[in-house]
This record gives sequence, structure tokens and C-alpha cells, in this order.
Amino acid sequence: MSKKIVIAGAGIGGLCAALALAKRKFEVLVYEQSPQLNEVGAGLQLSPNAMHVLQTLGIADEIKTKAFRPNSAVMRHYKTGKTYFTVPLGDTATQKYGAHYLHIHRADLHSILHNACKNMNVSIHLGQTIQSYQQTPQNLTVQFDNNECLFADVLIGADGIKSNIQACMLGQTPSEFTGQVAWRGMVQANKLPKGLIKSNANLWVGPNKHFVSYYLRAGNLVNFVAVQERTDWQKESWHENGDISELRSAFAGWHPEVSELLEATDECSLWALFARQPLNRWSDGNVALLGDACHPMLPFLAQGAAMAIEDSYALAHCLAACTDTKTALQTYQKTRLPRTRNIQLNARKNAALYHMSSPIEQAKLALLSGLSSIGLSNRIAANMLDPIYAYNIVKQLN
Repeated sequence: MSKKIVIAGAGIGGLCAALALAKRKFEVLVYEQSPQLNEVGAGLQLSPNAMHVLQTLGIADEIKTKAFRPNSAVMRHYKTGKTYFTVPLGDTATQKYGAHYLHIHRADLHSILHNACKNMNVSIHLGQTIQSYQQTPQNLTVQFDNNECLFADVLIGADGIKSNIQACMLGQTPSEFTGQVAWRGMVQANKLPKGLIKSNANLWVGPNKHFVSYYLRAGNLVNFVAVQERTDWQKESWHENGDISELRSAFAGWHPEVSELLEATDECSLWALFARQPLNRWSDGNVALLGDACHPMLPFLAQGAAMAIEDSYALAHCLAACTDTKTALQTYQKTRLPRTRNIQLNARKNAALYHMSSPIEQAKLALLSGLSSIGLSNRIAANMLDPIYAYNIVKQLN
């Protein structure tokens, strides 16, 4: 008899897990606290390690029609534009890693996942918040904020950095403000001078700030993320409006590719970056965590969505491979925890490099700059990224 699996949260991680589980013939019910499935208007990067899973789930071809494939990942000096390194993507990445590297609008990926879930008869319930759970050796009871209850065989907490499921499992622990805020915005490409934004994952690094830009939707949109060190803004919502004149002022004097993009921007959002220390435990009996609920990622390796996507495949595989749920979820945790911990910590460390935070980080950048003329910095950067991009969770578990 198929297990009834309840998922808290219908974000990218929750829906990807739902799809992966439904394809393994599990009965899946998703409960989302928001009354509507409106993903935030922002871009994300799908590296090859994520695309292997999406290919296996049967949605990679549709994703490719909505996405943009960058030529390279390039890190440059905020003012002079001098290149620190270039890592080839495009066809090079596809041949090297066996899958594309893509940029996609979050709403487009979310919509594709949502439609795929509906086609697999996943039951999605909106405006319902899972508050907690209780379990005995015989029963798992899922409790909603309106005091209603539901019996389930498995509960998956994919409910984000403020996860109610994590709080119930491990106790209330506040997330930590990193002292950094992120501005997000998008601009129609036809509002910009032709060729201003290169067809790359563009990373500009400078004192106490960095700036990322890339194309979405077949090159029709330019997405940007601007991260700044400041302590006077600690709102976590992605829907808070930012002051575009304040953003322009914060990045005044930066390279024209940055300043002209911001001049063409009409509006932006602003949110504070919070983090958690890596967890030592993600599972409790018949309950487990996934994505930001157990390993929230700072956006400095562009792996937040990718890690949740990898989690989803591993979770479905483990539950299908072992009839004992508790053992399956412990295997899932054992499979995923070391990799996500490593990437979680390295993403946090990258902030210091991107923001030239100390003489040591400045020396590293100076070394990269010196080595770039002979191509060695490109090799160093590629070697750092290879363990992330070359990982294939599908092959790993089969």
C-alpha cells in the first residue's frame, strides 16, 4: 500500500519533491500557507547538478524553452572591469558535465513544476499552514494552525528558513542576520544599450558590495542582484519595495555596465540576508526536512534552488528503496548532509572574497588578477566549481 506523504510548503523545493515522489507512485499532499502560488519575480541559476534531476523528472526540455543559456561565468573588478576569472559555460559546460547551465525566472520554473505536479495528480492545498506534528510508534499526526489534524505516513518540511517543521523537530532557534542586504530587480533588455550586458553570469566585486547580472527568458529580461553590507534593514520579505535612488547611490562610481543598468531600472525589492548554522539532524522518525528548512543558502554560490532540487531526488529515491520510513529518512539525511553543509559554509565564506573584506581577501583577488593574463585563474576557479557542477545525484544513487 502506497504511503501518504504530506509536504509543508509549495515552493520550488516542495513542488520538486512532490513531483519526484509522485513519479515513484507515492500519494502526495502539499499544503502551502499562501493563498496563491505566486513565486517572487526574480531569476535563479540552474547549474548542471540541478539539471540532471530535472531531466530525470521529465521537465528539462520545457525548462530550456523558458530559460537562457549563458556563455561564461565572469568575475570582474567593480570599477575598472578587469577580469579576475572566466569559467566557460554554454556548450563547454554541457559537454563537461553532461547537462546545461541555465538561467531561469523563478516564476517560470515554479509554474513548470506546478503543472507537472497537477499532471501527476498531486493534491495541492493553498492557504493552509502546517504548524507542528506529533508522532507515536503507530501514528504521525500533522497539525494545522486552525487546530485541524491529518494523519500521514511521512511529513516533509519544505517550508523555508522559518520552518515550523524544523522548530517542532529541533526547537525554536532564530536565524542570524548576516549584516548584508540584497536588492533585486529586472529590466527589459530592449531598454538597455545593445550589448551593454554580456551574455554571461556577470559578477562584479567591490568594497563591501557585489553585483550580479544575467539574462532571462531568451534574453528578453535582465535580472540583477546587488548585495550590500549594512545593518539598518532587517526585513526578510522578498516583497518589500526598495528605493531605486538609494540603490543607485549605493553603487555610484561602479562600472558603466552596472550603473547604466541601474539607471534603466524603475523599481526594485530589498531584503535582509539571514542564515543558520548547518544542522546535524534533519530527520525525526517519519519526519524530515528539505531545502531551506534544513540548509538555507546565502546566494554566493547560486546553489540554493539546486540543493533543494538534489534533496528532492534523494528523498524520493530513499523512500522508494526502503520500506522502513525511519531508515529511509536517515539514509536521505546521511546522503545529503555532508554536501549541503560544505556548500552552505563555502557560500558564506564567498561574501568576504566578493566584498574585499580583509587584506587576505584583497591579496587573493590580486593574485587572481595577476594569474588571469596567463589563464591560470580560470583553471583555479573551474577547479573550485567542478565539485559542485559535476555532481550527479541521479548517478550517485543508481
